[in-house]
Amino acid sequence: MRLLTKHPGKTIVVVALLMAVVHFTGIFVRGVRPRMVRGDAVHYYVYARSVVFDGDLDFENDYKGLYRLDFEPAGPPPGFSWDFPRTPTGLVRNYMAVGTPLAWAPLLLAVTGALKIAAMAGSPYPVDGFGLAFQVLPDVTGLAAIALALWFTFLLCRDLFGPRAAMLGVLGMLAGSSLLYYGLISPSYSHAVSAMAASGFFLYWWRSRSRTTLGRYALLGALAGATALVRWQDGVLLAVVVPDVLWHARHAGLPPRRTIWFVGIRVLAAAAAALIVFAPQMIAWQILYGQLLTVPQGGGFMRWASPQIAAVLLSPLRGLFSWTPLALVGVVGLARLRDRDPRLLWVLGGFFVVSTYVNASVADWWAGEAFGARRFMSCFPVFSVGLTALAALDGWRFRAVAALTAVLAASNLLLLFHYEVFMLGHTSLASYPDNWYALWVERFVLPFRLIAGALR
Repeated sequence: MRLLTKHPGKTIVVVALLMAVVHFTGIFVRGVRPRMVRGDAVHYYVYARSVVFDGDLDFENDYKGLYRLDFEPAGPPPGFSWDFPRTPTGLVRNYMAVGTPLAWAPLLLAVTGALKIAAMAGSPYPVDGFGLAFQVLPDVTGLAAIALALWFTFLLCRDLFGPRAAMLGVLGMLAGSSLLYYGLISPSYSHAVSAMAASGFFLYWWRSRSRTTLGRYALLGALAGATALVRWQDGVLLAVVVPDVLWHARHAGLPPRRTIWFVGIRVLAAAAAALIVFAPQMIAWQILYGQLLTVPQGGGFMRWASPQIAAVLLSPLRGLFSWTPLALVGVVGLARLRDRDPRLLWVLGGFFVVSTYVNASVADWWAGEAFGARRFMSCFPVFSVGLTALAALDGWRFRAVAALTAVLAASNLLLLFHYEVFMLGHTSLASYPDNWYALWVERFVLPFRLIAGALR
């Protein structure tokens, strides 16, 4: 542990590079396909490609260009339809948020510019946004986002409990949570960027917590707006501003009239900054749906009056704690913040509680096809701080926390392996982990099945 904490930045870079090696090796072993961008990443990708190459949000040609890669050179099978669902404005529907493609944009623009220069020099590589040189960029950006999420979270945890406990808490939670999957297997999804944005917000709030300037509240609002750009539900971070400014007003001993002004102007600054940063999403909604604010999935997508809280936390169908028990350890560990910093406890704990309610209120609370409760990835710093708090103990208690973390991380790695074996089509070896037996027994049985098969 001392070796890992001596140069923490280098340690985190090495971890990110190891994830990159595993991820791209897996792609190479499975065969580099013409279309690397798959799943939810497709819908983020068409945002980026359409804006950069076409200057619009008409995604039809972008979807067709990607999907044609699956049919080359023979073309689509008979009866295949290119019809796409349309929005009220007549454009192709897209449910995804714009924050993740915006995070890809700098690298996408740089590579596009370099390839255009190369094309002028005679390079035959097509500068159309569909080649592998373009499709690999979301993966690279996602891996960089995870590295930043780890770094921001480590800095917060180190400020609180020192480098040894922080490194255990952050790397342990990475290895023991669903975020590992979205680094090793699917870094092109939004979850890596979501974890990075939330981690940056909490780090800034913590390090600026004693200041009351308008600039500070504007930046808090901007950071909250950025998290909402990535995943809309994470806009609840803006609510942190209200108790924060009320706490400062109370401790400043201001008279009532001054208190109203003090609180109001700071909340307004945060809300205005959040709105400015969130504007690209509202512009996209206006173009696609004819409304600045909307729920693209429809009014029935959020069921605020009937949240499935027990299910989203405990169900074998991708419940948070049933798939990621180390997250439960982290939530329990937050209690240790009562003595260290009660305000931070309320901020982190409050964000987790509100996130649970929001995620439980979604019609598909299980989040579709996913490795675990992926909508909780913005809570990665919350879980890491809690685990760090437990690790900040001496003697045998630190060793006990480290041992528990190692066991649950190893168990998570077995589940990830089990999940991938099934998803790659080996259903005779591993069943889908949507029930207690498949989730908590088969992951341990699968290695023995593989050994027995090899011996035969």
